[in-house]
Amino acid sequence: MAEARVELAITGMTCASCANRIERKLNKLDGVTASVNYATEKAHVTFPADLDPLDLVAQVEAAGYRAALPAPEPERAEPAEEDPTRSLRQRLLVSAALAVPVVLLAMVPALQFTHWQWISLALASPVLVWGAWPFHRAAWANLRHGAATMDTLISMGTLAAYGWSLYALLFGTAGTPGMTHPFELTVRRTDGAGAIYLEVAAGVTVFILAGRYFEARAKRRAGAALRALLELGAKDVAVLREGRETRVPIAELRVGDRFVVRPGEKIATDGVVDEGSSAVDASMLTGESVPVEVGPGDAVVGATVNAGGRLVVRATRVGSDTQLAQMAKLVEDAQSGKAQTQRLADRISGVFVPVVIALAVGTLAFWLGAGGGVSAAFTAAVAVLIIACPCALGLATPTALLVGTGRGAQLGILIKGPEVLESTRRVDTVVLDKTGTVTTGRMGLVAVRAADGVDEDEVLRLAGALEHASEHPVAKAVAAGAAERVGELPDVEDFRNHEGVGVQGVVDGHAVVVGRERLLAEWAVHLDEDLADAKRAAEQRGHTAVLVAWDGEAKAVLAVADAVKPTSAEAVRRLRGLGLTPVLLTGDNEAAARAVAAEVGIDEVIAEVLPKDKVDVIARLQGEGRVVAMVGDGVNDAAALAKADLGLAMGTGTDAAIEASDLTLVRGDLLAAVDAIRLARRTLGTIKGNLFWAFAYNVAALPLAAAGLLNPMIAGAAMAFSSVFVVSNSLRLRAFRGAVPAERSAGVRAASAKVPAGVS
Repeated sequence: MAEARVELAITGMTCASCANRIERKLNKLDGVTASVNYATEKAHVTFPADLDPLDLVAQVEAAGYRAALPAPEPERAEPAEEDPTRSLRQRLLVSAALAVPVVLLAMVPALQFTHWQWISLALASPVLVWGAWPFHRAAWANLRHGAATMDTLISMGTLAAYGWSLYALLFGTAGTPGMTHPFELTVRRTDGAGAIYLEVAAGVTVFILAGRYFEARAKRRAGAALRALLELGAKDVAVLREGRETRVPIAELRVGDRFVVRPGEKIATDGVVDEGSSAVDASMLTGESVPVEVGPGDAVVGATVNAGGRLVVRATRVGSDTQLAQMAKLVEDAQSGKAQTQRLADRISGVFVPVVIALAVGTLAFWLGAGGGVSAAFTAAVAVLIIACPCALGLATPTALLVGTGRGAQLGILIKGPEVLESTRRVDTVVLDKTGTVTTGRMGLVAVRAADGVDEDEVLRLAGALEHASEHPVAKAVAAGAAERVGELPDVEDFRNHEGVGVQGVVDGHAVVVGRERLLAEWAVHLDEDLADAKRAAEQRGHTAVLVAWDGEAKAVLAVADAVKPTSAEAVRRLRGLGLTPVLLTGDNEAAARAVAAEVGIDEVIAEVLPKDKVDVIARLQGEGRVVAMVGDGVNDAAALAKADLGLAMGTGTDAAIEASDLTLVRGDLLAAVDAIRLARRTLGTIKGNLFWAFAYNVAALPLAAAGLLNPMIAGAAMAFSSVFVVSNSLRLRAFRGAVPAERSAGVRAASAKVPAGVS
């Protein structure tokens, strides 16, 4: 049977269990396979071609949520995006302004003027009705489907507190003029007619709204990876029509069109070179650190950069068929397929809520059966529901996350949201991209091998001067390395560039040739045995060998390579110390990858892989039962970062990689990856501790509530103490210390060890 695919936009989800419920509902339809992503609010559905997609929308709506089919393709052009957090922010600000006086009036007896309780009711009512409406709506949807989540707990507890307060004010003694809540923590039985719990209802609502707002802010960036990828492409292109260049928007480019790419410009789309030759920097897409030489007949990829001469390219693929568009699709598929981490609070609530409801019903039945009176029985039952709603639950995740992310920012680590933290504890394999992650990502001069009797500085002076006149990336590396070592370079006369093989010119009266062996052979210059061995050794290490000759004789071999970052070897050692197995993954050649791996201490190497292959490698490792973290920096890493259980992007890399990742390492230093995993694990531990104590303080008071011994001050104290503890526990994350490179810490120890003579 023929199949079709569609991506539904889902609204109304408040937690990961909502996504699971929609997924189960869609998968009940015959032939339908659905994957719902809570973070991106999308459902990817495969369904029989004869099924109307509107039936899928109806199925989602039957589950209590809203769905929409994708808009037609032309409408994709830059719509003004409305801030989805705006409504939540408004609810939070208004609710906080109204709730603060309610909490102060309830907790500070000196502020309790005549009729203060009615003012509290007027202030708390909008908070409970309008501010907490998202929780009530979600709780109702859960109830209809026999499920219990954190929303159920919030709605049930706040409504119980508000409902009982309303009863006590209208039908009990709480509404009498001059009523106060004395500041006493006595345990005594009461019928509850003189107690109100408005501060519990309003305070809990504000705390939970604050937590949801900070979570929504982090979640808002979930789809930004695709936008960042598409931004990489050229916006317009110089098309050749009737022999003249005409600049047109990229959308008007068609297969078969010939277009011009000048030095420094992005190649507009995938194609084949018709005229010209140049070096193309494709590292952003392929991870290959050495620029690729292209000429007539060679294929080029859109969004790569022309680093050398003028090219005329014939377009072979445009729009959604290009490699860049395919990579965007890979990122999207990887994100939607990523396993969702169920929120801890929802998991706890799924067990806790039914237990509390059963305890409340049991308390009511016990007191009615024991002859305690209807009012006392209902007081005890409602008190169970009130005390079971812990306001600290709303602070548990956001406070730890805010402190943890704040400390991370100081250390150059950006954590995108709470849902990424749980992966850090389970990760056992870390896949490291080579170019720009383990290495600097820039070509540099790493070795000089001069012939016998030839001065190395003289080699660099002459070769550097000649290469300085070239625009080729390898030439720039030689020129920069020479200038750094010998200083100012001499002028060049009669400079000539031989596309793809090297350069020649006259420097200080010497006829100098710098480039490949083929260029030297054209000048009847051959390498002696020592220089030939040096060239072979450099190439075996994955380096680019540049030959230097003047006055008809070969003088030296220069090795140019992407240098390893100074801290990479130590970072790999520390990653092993965290129980992780490092793997080097790169689009670069096998020899270069093996050389880098040996230098930093990595045993497992996977080289010469395309972007799609990187995703497949991550999937293969996951299929072997491994939990995989990926560290990368290029566009070619974006899909793999999204596919990995934990994605870490170097902040020195591309926007696409950063947006597709879970953690961003601003420093561009692999030691930051060590810090990121340590900090994320510490933050997750703090969140779990916060959640435990958020429940524990209130659970401890449940027996008092069931016994009918709860008074408003004990309820308020439980709320306050649990909140204070959660905040204090979270603040401990500020003491987290990042990794210090060994040489720096050794220097500190050496400095501290210097003791003046005569001092013991």
